[in-house]
Amino acid sequence: MTKRNVCRLAGMAFTALLAILVIAPAAWAMESGSQFLRLGIDAADLGTGDPHRAASRNDRAVVDMIFNGLLRYRPGEAPQIEPDIATSIPVPKIAGGKQVWRFELRRDVMCHPGPQTEGYRLTADDVVFSLRRAADPDVSSYAGDYEGMTVTKVDDFTVDVTFDTPLSSILFFPKVADYAGGFIVCKQAVESLGDHGFATHPVGTGPFVFNGRVAGERIMLAANERYFRERPLLDGVEVRYLPKFEERDRLLRDGELDVIFGSEKPDWFSAISNHGPITVDVFGVGQVITMHFNLGRPPLDDIRVRKALAHAVDRDVFRALFAEGVVENVYSPVPVEFLPGGLSREEVAGLRLDYPHDPEKARGLLAEAGYEDGFKLKLATSERGHYLANYESLRDQLAAVGVDIELEVVEHREMHRRIREDENAIVIYVAWRPNADVFLTRFFHSDSTVVTGESPDTNFSHYDGIDRLIETARSTRDPAAQVRIWKQAQVKLLSDAAAYPLHYVNLVYARRKNVDYGHPLKAALALYPQFTETTRFKDR
Repeated sequence: MTKRNVCRLAGMAFTALLAILVIAPAAWAMESGSQFLRLGIDAADLGTGDPHRAASRNDRAVVDMIFNGLLRYRPGEAPQIEPDIATSIPVPKIAGGKQVWRFELRRDVMCHPGPQTEGYRLTADDVVFSLRRAADPDVSSYAGDYEGMTVTKVDDFTVDVTFDTPLSSILFFPKVADYAGGFIVCKQAVESLGDHGFATHPVGTGPFVFNGRVAGERIMLAANERYFRERPLLDGVEVRYLPKFEERDRLLRDGELDVIFGSEKPDWFSAISNHGPITVDVFGVGQVITMHFNLGRPPLDDIRVRKALAHAVDRDVFRALFAEGVVENVYSPVPVEFLPGGLSREEVAGLRLDYPHDPEKARGLLAEAGYEDGFKLKLATSERGHYLANYESLRDQLAAVGVDIELEVVEHREMHRRIREDENAIVIYVAWRPNADVFLTRFFHSDSTVVTGESPDTNFSHYDGIDRLIETARSTRDPAAQVRIWKQAQVKLLSDAAAYPLHYVNLVYARRKNVDYGHPLKAALALYPQFTETTRFKDR
């Protein structure tokens, strides 16, 4: 039996034990005067505490507080990057024809104590183990982002990351920042707990330490007394899993929660903003909502039909579904507001690729394509707000030009399964990706085509018109040239009407006014406002 299998069996046994040991509510009592921040989040439970698996908000908020990266997105100011576990941001060198990024590590970073391990100083062994683990598809959801990367230990506090094909800094830095596979895990903890046990009891180096869980109810985190920046001002954080918005809202108003994931609905937004002790924060990075047209499915295989649908809808009508400032129009799949390589409204309009709202033109194009009486489509949608509201608006707007859409509302997970089986001729999809290459590769490279692609992913359009441009940009080391190619690729896909970008949706959180995050709040990849060593209560 391999060492990994032994670890996995041990981890499964550990996980089973934790499932039996339910912590009594009394054990969560907080001492009077202590600084415990209580967060209410829109999910039924923690999915995983393993940062190399975490993807949804209910998981990413937790791992963000427990783990660090070699680099980090500056809290509240993503995508600005600064050193984290590394002492500085490296400049690559070419050695033996290969690109080498050398990281010098801080010597004061301590791994948290775990159920089976004592706290210990993090070294190059942990970093090498972690990045190799991020590249392992058996244990990492982000393994594809680490292909072609070699990680080696130089000495106890120096690590080299090497590529046969050089990468620009735009593509490289997200791989080693505190996001997805870039989180650094503690080798001893993972090996002692196994992958399953580690997912249940995460052990990292961040400002907060995992301190217990009531399944389906809450996670407790305690201040890391040995955090390398400084001991957090908070004594801990309690993450409450409350899928019903009405309950989160009530508990915030009653003072039983300090911060909640809010609502984009205009009525609530207006009411809660005027509630004395509560304020609302709207911040990025905004998930991009794009309408994907299936070029392989009649009648959308006709470019005239796709352009007709684009002219039939109005971005401002979609935007009006949400509170002011929560949603902003976007004109290319890569959002220019957040990432290099996107197209501005002015650039797209100048090329006449913004498809302005023009129902008469839409009807003319449909008639020209042989659909003067319109056509019918049946589409599956999630019950979640971003999806359902936009699909319903799409249905209503297209009805004005004779296109009859029947919607089937299904559970969110079921919708994802069905669209990946190529069921919808039109897919409205909500997503964030860390750079233009990932956006374009996963949504528009032919290898990513759902069902039939070499590596099926989220190319719902069955589009293959920019493969060469994507690959050329990826191998370009000059960031400015790379940006130009990404823009060229998006001009091409907009010309072919493969997709119609709608808008990006900012995050909405409400907090009691005595909560001070300790940093600006412009944008956060962690999908919550970020609680760090500087977060505090102003009146305690």
